[in-house]
Amino acid sequence: MSSQTGAGGRWTRALISLLVILVAFGAAWFMPPRLGLDLSGGTQIVLETQDGPDGTPADSENTDKVIEVLRQRIDSLGVAEATMSRSGENRIIVELPGVQDPAEAAKIVGQTAQLSFHPVLGVGQQGGQGVQAPPTGDSANAPDAPADEARAPADTEGGEAAPEGEAPPGGGEGGGQEMSPEQMEELMSGMGGQQQPPAGPTAENPEDVVMTLPDSDGTNLQLGESVIQGDQVDSADATLDNVNRAQWTVNVNFEGEGRDQWTQLTADAACYPQGDPRRRVAIVLDEQIISAPEVNPEFACDVGMPGGSTTITSPSFTSESANELAVLIEGGSLPLPVTEVQRQTVGPTLGAAAIEASAIAALLGLAFTALYITLVYRLVGFLASVALAFYTLIAYGALVAISATLTLPGLAGFVLAIGMAIDANVLIFERAREEYQRQTKTYEANKSAGMRDATEDEAAKAGSGALARRRRRAIPPSLEKAFVEGSRKAWSAVIDTNITTLIAAALLFIFASGTVQGFGVTLSIGTLVSMFSALIIARVFVEWAVRRAVVRNHPGISGLNRIGRVRTWLVEKNPNLMKHRGRGLAVAGLIVAAAVAAPLIRDTNLGVEFTGGRVMEYEITGDEDISVVEARDVISGLDFPGSDSAVVQESGDSDLAVRTGDISDTEAAKITDALTEETGGVERVSDELIGPSMGDELRNRALIALGAALALQLVYLAWRFRWSFGVSTMLSLAFNLALVIGLFIWWGKPIDGVFLAALLSVIGFTVNDTVVVFDRVRDEWARDEKSKFPEIANRAVLNTLPRTINTSVGALIILGFLTFLGGSSLQDFSIAMLVGLSTGVLSTVFVAVPLAIWLQRWDRTDPPHVVKERKAKQRVAAKAAREADDGAVV
Repeated sequence: MSSQTGAGGRWTRALISLLVILVAFGAAWFMPPRLGLDLSGGTQIVLETQDGPDGTPADSENTDKVIEVLRQRIDSLGVAEATMSRSGENRIIVELPGVQDPAEAAKIVGQTAQLSFHPVLGVGQQGGQGVQAPPTGDSANAPDAPADEARAPADTEGGEAAPEGEAPPGGGEGGGQEMSPEQMEELMSGMGGQQQPPAGPTAENPEDVVMTLPDSDGTNLQLGESVIQGDQVDSADATLDNVNRAQWTVNVNFEGEGRDQWTQLTADAACYPQGDPRRRVAIVLDEQIISAPEVNPEFACDVGMPGGSTTITSPSFTSESANELAVLIEGGSLPLPVTEVQRQTVGPTLGAAAIEASAIAALLGLAFTALYITLVYRLVGFLASVALAFYTLIAYGALVAISATLTLPGLAGFVLAIGMAIDANVLIFERAREEYQRQTKTYEANKSAGMRDATEDEAAKAGSGALARRRRRAIPPSLEKAFVEGSRKAWSAVIDTNITTLIAAALLFIFASGTVQGFGVTLSIGTLVSMFSALIIARVFVEWAVRRAVVRNHPGISGLNRIGRVRTWLVEKNPNLMKHRGRGLAVAGLIVAAAVAAPLIRDTNLGVEFTGGRVMEYEITGDEDISVVEARDVISGLDFPGSDSAVVQESGDSDLAVRTGDISDTEAAKITDALTEETGGVERVSDELIGPSMGDELRNRALIALGAALALQLVYLAWRFRWSFGVSTMLSLAFNLALVIGLFIWWGKPIDGVFLAALLSVIGFTVNDTVVVFDRVRDEWARDEKSKFPEIANRAVLNTLPRTINTSVGALIILGFLTFLGGSSLQDFSIAMLVGLSTGVLSTVFVAVPLAIWLQRWDRTDPPHVVKERKAKQRVAAKAAREADDGAVV
């Protein structure tokens, strides 16, 4: 904040404000917002890379390589505006806006696709199968092979390739017919079902076998070392065959050494007779044989397939499966295995409803808060409300300018930062009122002493110190001087309160995940912008207004000419609140005991983020209603593990919320189908899946965030004030957090990531109250070295209580609208904030200050008046040294 008070300083602040507003308007007008998936709809998948089987570490460099492969796959899927980013050392966040089939997307994205080409060395034991079905496998052909050769060849008369699944012509009666399952079972039962020898030769050297995998017919193929890896594939595309355009095929082109290796691999396989399994080449994807074509008879031994390309055919290929295989082959292998640890899907209708509800809550909260501030502070309150409107514009412009993702909790942080702007304005206005009252008392005393009123010119000279002592005059109180001096005195408290909030926001960004991180970002930006709004923009407006003649002649309309009624009553009555500090601490102890007993008596409803599992929200679209009990009975009757322990609850935005363990997509589909059958139709509007390891990590990070918040606040306040103030603030915060957590456990409300955001916000706001009180204690103590510390602390509490009430009312208005209009996603957040803010005021007065009084007996830090005197002596000594310096240089 500029300390300039003249015309130059006013013009500088005005020009800076105008420039920032214009830039923010341009960003807001021309740059579209980046909405999170909880607002726009879509799927977010969190993958975690693991160390490779060959020892490749899952570090940041290799994880970035995985991201590049995933980006190619996503682009091939045609998902618009998909984003991928690395989080930490080995975690990848994939966002797929508008994806309608998240299970299929997760399958494509998360599949490791470790692609390799292997020689077939033989056939392994068949585990009780008496007879092998005739081969119905794939075939590998040269790209220009005739259509009749695009089938898996078998031994035939005349060397002609027979169509896949058929015996050669002339093979005897019924030889051209494929065995039915009934014939197969009858034949096997006739043979007793005993284990039969493999349908082909086994590997000559068993030690050369690296893996044994079944092909599509169940034949266990013994495979040798991989000859070609997926990264040697140049391209792969799915096309219809060139002859009748009826069969889908996948054309694969190799590059580099892969071209020669493919020729050598097929040359070695061609040395075996047709029908021999060793004439086949196995294409393995993630330890599954996806195709095992036999080399066509046209290729002789040691010649192989030239051209570095091949065509994979399969009778089971469809357009979708062929394209999927082409995407995986062309995308190449992931350098590291990946595990899906979290998935969240939000329907577009739910996101649109959340935006509308949050926007209405924000507008109403802003309007009613502005109305309250205007009623309390009149003209300057109205001007502060106008500055709040510009705050909204600048904060939104800043968010879109840095491409920050707007999430639903982020919108709450955006609205909540309005309370920070109000707090700064209230601090300045209350200090300005005090300064105006001081000037009024001085003026009345000078008038009583017989001084004449100063003219405007004399008043201006007196303000600059140019009026001679022999011409002293009674200087009338000045609104402008009172506001400028109030801003100066409130500066330290404003800075401290905002820094403590930024600490909480930074911890959210570091330790939280997903949408809650968005809350930390918007709260940080909102806090910084609120400071600019209160200290620069609002000051420009107020300084302009108080210089108008109509306001100078009628100071009552400004709102700064007298202190409020509440504060007047407190000054007159002077209640000794600290007299009851022992009772306050005793009550606080009982509340903490009740909060600690909560998890021992009631089950803690930890959210799925901290326990792992799956939460699905359904909107009933059918004609039949279903109760929570009926839905629970329906789901418990399903035949998958954990179905009998599923939790079914009513949901505010939807109709039902179903919480289960870590179930598969198939089991989730069973729940959807069962509810659809009972109701006539349901729509799954959101789906969140979190693995157990992710839940443990998020829970640990939440505990670390809370511990770090308390420790950092302690260190900062001990540095800014005294260690006794820091410790008492930390204990007061611990009391407030225990109270909020205990109430949520008693009420059975979820303890999740959004609740963590609320707790850290409560820490920020509670510290704000404490900082303002202790800042006032320091000022009172510096002016009054004779009174006892409890008296000074009590006086500081009474002087800051009006500010606390006005700030809290403004924040409570905003949170009230978020509670009732912000939707179920923000309801619990708002309730936690409402409780935390209300109890935060009480904890400051009846916990923090009494503890500071008690700890003061051991705090040997110099009192503020001693520090003030020492600094004054240092300034005098420095001035004397400068005057004694004759300027000579040796």
